[in-house]
Amino acid sequence: MVQYRKSTAPDLQFRVEGVEVLEYAAIPTLLFRLGIENAGVEPVRSVALRTQIRIAPAQRHYKADEQERLREVFGEASRWGETLKGMLWTHTAVQVPAFSGSIVVDMPVHCTYDFDVVSTKYFHNLEDGEIPLEFLFSGTVFYAGDMGLQVAQISWDKEAPFRMPVRVWKEVMAHYFPNSAWLRIQTDTFDRLYGYKTRKGLPTWEAALERLLRESEEGEG
Repeated sequence: MVQYRKSTAPDLQFRVEGVEVLEYAAIPTLLFRLGIENAGVEPVRSVALRTQIRIAPAQRHYKADEQERLREVFGEASRWGETLKGMLWTHTAVQVPAFSGSIVVDMPVHCTYDFDVVSTKYFHNLEDGEIPLEFLFSGTVFYAGDMGLQVAQISWDKEAPFRMPVRVWKEVMAHYFPNSAWLRIQTDTFDRLYGYKTRKGLPTWEAALERLLRESEEGEG
């Protein structure tokens, strides 16, 4: 029988201990190491853990060329006092196994190289340093109480900061998309580009784009 007794529920504390690139996956994936400590005495049977990961851009310094590249995200640097707001990166979920005291689990986070996504634009235009992240936790804890298996909700105030090195983001994208980037365009635009590529007898999409750019630059000149 499952019962709910908040007064005896485990008190979970979270910390992000590190991150690395998951080398073999269907899509670009980062593997965060998540430490969980139970400040209570009740043995934890399992945790259905949900995590919202947010970017805190105001918590780092930006070089002049980074400010220029990030104009599409935050506008002119003179307005960053108003526009440099936190943004959502992603959501993830993980099933934590039984433990007593503390445990460290792997938390995979899928990444996208879609430049229509604001977080991708932000990550891509950083040169180096660290990315300030905020992990906000929620979910359900199943634990062994006085009356058998019991269940409690994770408090909404549970969170953990982490500063992810920019190089890790660049490494995961270089690993899954070596020397390339991903660009999404509408079907009619693709059809026009495909027609141009065919008419000019160009062997690759890159050759077609390079020729278009060269023609545009020559026209402007």
